[in-house]
Amino acid sequence: DISEQISLASKEASGTGNMKFMLNGAVTLGTEDGANVEIHEAVGDDNIFVFGASSDEVIKHYAKADYAAKDYYKSNPAIKAAVDFITSDEMLEVGQKENLERLQKELINKDWFMTLLDFDSYKETKEKALEAYADRKAWAKMMLVNIAKAGFFSSDRTIEEYNNDIWHL
Repeated sequence: DISEQISLASKEASGTGNMKFMLNGAVTLGTEDGANVEIHEAVGDDNIFVFGASSDEVIKHYAKADYAAKDYYKSNPAIKAAVDFITSDEMLEVGQKENLERLQKELINKDWFMTLLDFDSYKETKEKALEAYADRKAWAKMMLVNIAKAGFFSSDRTIEEYNNDIWHL
């Protein structure tokens, strides 16, 4: 019922998985990246859940090299708890210690995909989506809007646009 498309804005090529979910009535919860941008334009603000930094913000962070995951980890108790959970006894019982420790260290010290940057926004937006989901009638309307607007992504339209704009056959 919820299609989570959580790539960092500016990092995802345009995939089609989100369109397939949309066609089947799933409501997107995602960043403004790739085809999510087009889905957002098609369904409107009331039928999608968008979170995270914009592509422009992300690109600025890379250009300035000013994103420091460790600062988010140290200053945000919710982020610290989530990252520390990765190497908790609970997780170590079911996962490989070396892999879990490496993941935790990567998130704190490197985090190339700025996962911690979008953490609070994702959490807040996910909670809104779950609240909306509880209203089954309103959710059904959102699903129907997504199904109805999915026609925009038809291969016939895409091929015609490619032909008119690129191939000129």
